[in-house]
Order: sequence, then C-alpha cells, then structure tokens
Amino acid sequence: MVSRTKQEPIKQEPIMLKRFVIERGIPGIGDFSDTELCSAARASNTALAEMNGVQWEHSYVAGNKTFCVYLAESELDIRAHAEKSGFPVDSITEVQHVIDPLTGND
Repeated sequence: MVSRTKQEPIKQEPIMLKRFVIERGIPGIGDFSDTELCSAARASNTALAEMNGVQWEHSYVAGNKTFCVYLAESELDIRAHAEKSGFPVDSITEVQHVIDPLTGND
C-alpha cells in the first residue's frame, strides 16, 4: 500500500493589476442605440471571459470615441483584449493617480 502525504497548497502571489485608460475611435458611437451599445458591451464581455487578469471597469462614450477604464497586468493584455473583441485601440495610458474632490480636503 502506498502512503500519501497531504500536499501543501500552492501559494500564489497576488496579481497586482494596473489601471489603464484606453482611447478608441469608433465612428458614430455617440449615436449608437442602447441595443448597439449592449452588443458592443457583450463583445467585450465575451473576450474577457476567455482571458485572465483583465477587468473592464466602465467606459465613457463621447462623440466618435470611447474612453474605457480597465484593470490589467500590462498594456499587452489590453491589446490582446482589443484583438479578441474586435475594438480599435488609439492609445493606452496607465493611470498614475486617481483624485477627486475629497483629495483637496487634507
């Protein structure tokens, strides 16, 4: 009979995700219907379901652009998501700090 010892659980270091703002030029998106916006969000969610370490927080739609806020390990992960979802990427900027009105209340 083979004796088995209890295995120690594998300890994984927590993944530190960075916040990014992605600018996407999408002609006419400011005039998209709710149904069209839903379809775009669904495309993003489908791509995210196939990936690890990438999270979509929210997007702002303004004119012919979206400004999307994502959490990811690297810019490469953001580009991989864009390729899977079929969305363009005009620029990716890592967020260094977040401030709001309460920041001035020192």
